[in-house]
Amino acid sequence: MNNTTVLNTPELCEKNTTDGLAQCLAQQRESFVVHGQESYEERKQHLLNLKLLLTENREAIIEAINQDYGNRSYHETLLAEVITVISDITSTVKHLKKWMRVQKRSVDHSLYLGAKNRVIPQGIGVVGFIIPWNFPLNLSFSGLSAAFAAGNRAMVKMSENSVSLSELFKVLSPKYFSSDKLQFFTETGAVGIAFSALPFDHLMFTGSGATGRKVMAACASNLTPVTLELGGKSPAVIDPEFPLVKAVERIMFVKQFNAGQICTTVDYTFVHQTQLAPFIAACKKWVKKHCSDIHHKDYTSIIDNAAFARLLETVDDAQKQGASVINLSGQESDAKTRKFPLMLILDATDDMIISQRETFGPILMVKTYQQADEVIRYIVQRDRPLAFYPFSHNKTTVSHYIDKILSGGVSVNDALFHVGQHDLPFGGIGGSGMGHYHGYEGFVTFSKMRPVFYQANISSAKLLMPPYGKLATRILNFIVKLKS
Repeated sequence: MNNTTVLNTPELCEKNTTDGLAQCLAQQRESFVVHGQESYEERKQHLLNLKLLLTENREAIIEAINQDYGNRSYHETLLAEVITVISDITSTVKHLKKWMRVQKRSVDHSLYLGAKNRVIPQGIGVVGFIIPWNFPLNLSFSGLSAAFAAGNRAMVKMSENSVSLSELFKVLSPKYFSSDKLQFFTETGAVGIAFSALPFDHLMFTGSGATGRKVMAACASNLTPVTLELGGKSPAVIDPEFPLVKAVERIMFVKQFNAGQICTTVDYTFVHQTQLAPFIAACKKWVKKHCSDIHHKDYTSIIDNAAFARLLETVDDAQKQGASVINLSGQESDAKTRKFPLMLILDATDDMIISQRETFGPILMVKTYQQADEVIRYIVQRDRPLAFYPFSHNKTTVSHYIDKILSGGVSVNDALFHVGQHDLPFGGIGGSGMGHYHGYEGFVTFSKMRPVFYQANISSAKLLMPPYGKLATRILNFIVKLKS
């Protein structure tokens, strides 16, 4: 913060214990109660401070993320995290006053003549965030942008794979926010379990479906509302009439981005059976041109040894069970740097690991089809995906896919980019999650859209007080006839 010293804030508590977490929540909740609802000016200033925290410490944040990864492409961090977050906060500030306006609603019928109905957006209290390692800046700050716009306090638990970044945030945050407004937590082994069991006013979790189920169960005991973003296996399908090379370059760009460690990456692709060979050739050509050397600094490392081993196991399992594996760069995976080459897996069966769980790496399963209904049947028999990517210039074909395949979101003729649209809600459905954030929907998620009925000076309901007589009967029968 320009020419600004550390804010005069309540003393930071010892947070990485069950008692410490509870203490921090109590501190923030008391502050919310004492302060009351935040004004537009206060909310705007918190959002601007959030942006300042990022812009004034940009290089340190990027380097911390790079350290946590081992090697994270500088440009990918700029594009997917820094630029996206700045844009998100700027858009939120621009629309905040409109979002906060009291909404007029219609009054039901003549029995309430002179009365008024309003909906007042209000902050709910303290929001908890459990943030994964793959886009730690984006996912934490975009959530905070929505929570602060709604007038809330926030506690953020970072991933055990984001230690450098979380420690940096713990140092930086007090320079921009009081501890009763925002605090960050480092995962030390059991923090996540204790964190999800806290009685937040709302909890947002991003991660695996298995962990998401545990988080939701923990929240249920406190009746804590949850927003879950759980990922899954997001498919693409290429219409044989769509330019194949264009589809390949867009799919492969997304597949190599962050080494495939994205919840909305293309997990598998349907290619028309007549185009399999040219599809493979186009993939090889694209990789040769754009990322033939996996040791280049622009190619991101797999996050840790366990994830690297999981990818090796996925490929080995597919090969042993008869699938064809194509290494697109021809380079071997490197355990020391955790660099893993782009690969295609063909002829996969349902009992293979590649078919059963989210790949979360630079491995693309390729399936062939003859008719669109084959694609639809395969996808709808599985968990609803977080994203779906149809490539076609035929509007009827695209509409058919969108009508039949329900997913969290859709990008048509590309992949991933619907996630970066701040005026579009983002969230999953079914096995890929629940609830939305981004833009206005994020503001609503973290607000209580509070209905308020204002009675008129003279109430028509006075005519209906017991003992009921003929007048009450005539009035009620009149209303029934009016509404019929």
